[in-house]
Amino acid sequence: MKLDNSPVQEINYLEKKLFIKRDDLLHKDFSGNKARKFYFLLEEKLKGIQKIISHGSIQSNAMYSLSSLCKLKGWKFEYYVDHIPSNLKSNPIGNYKYALQNGMKVCENELPKKFNTNELFISEGGAVSKASIGIKNLANEINTWAKKNNIKDLKVFLPSGTGTTALYLQKFLPYEVLTCACVGDEDYLLKQFKDLEKDYFPTILKREKKYHFGKLYKEFYEKYLELKEQTNIEFDLLYDSLGWIVFQKYLEEHYDDNVSYLYIHQGGIIGNESMLLRYEYKFKR
Repeated sequence: MKLDNSPVQEINYLEKKLFIKRDDLLHKDFSGNKARKFYFLLEEKLKGIQKIISHGSIQSNAMYSLSSLCKLKGWKFEYYVDHIPSNLKSNPIGNYKYALQNGMKVCENELPKKFNTNELFISEGGAVSKASIGIKNLANEINTWAKKNNIKDLKVFLPSGTGTTALYLQKFLPYEVLTCACVGDEDYLLKQFKDLEKDYFPTILKREKKYHFGKLYKEFYEKYLELKEQTNIEFDLLYDSLGWIVFQKYLEEHYDDNVSYLYIHQGGIIGNESMLLRYEYKFKR
């Protein structure tokens, strides 16, 4: 599998000129920030590895991406979760459905304490130092694009889960990287940064209100629909909706015609399949 450079698309959003780095278009089965994070698994020659083991939520983007990678490599994939809802077991949908189709074995019990020599453990969400290899490629693409388009002052924004992508982008880019916390709060995100690096921290933009990850919020659904209508681009409901709410507030307060703004579209669209059913059930009524 070869990952080509993802395109940059210019949009006009809320009467502001913005650019979107379309990492959602990297590859039909292996795209977004997870393709960047797991790029080292794609490229490195991992002698003796026969199985990947990971853990996290049952609709994780990372879970699906790892299942696609393991299918391509001929590896087994074992994924540990706390619980699978009974309705999802009987009617698989979204990332869970497609990961199962890729051959994933899902385990509803505790993660093993030790692993065999032919097994490679990947922590939840791909928060590993080797993720920097693929993210450096992303930074190089952004640098090349900016140079080609004679962009001198650039600010890059992306929402964060573990913050791994934002952290390594800031390490490899000469421009300011902006992000916001989606999974935990700002303190949680800062701790994730410190677990991987001692510096190179991106700028964390504060949210106006507290959000619980995975919970349904009407403003998230409305932002998703608004973005799709105005830009003709589908964004992720878990991260991008909150990301755009925070980014929009920043632009309203700090937008400068002399600065270019680049939003990183990190994929995760398959997850919308299950999220949209939940949102439509709750709000379309």
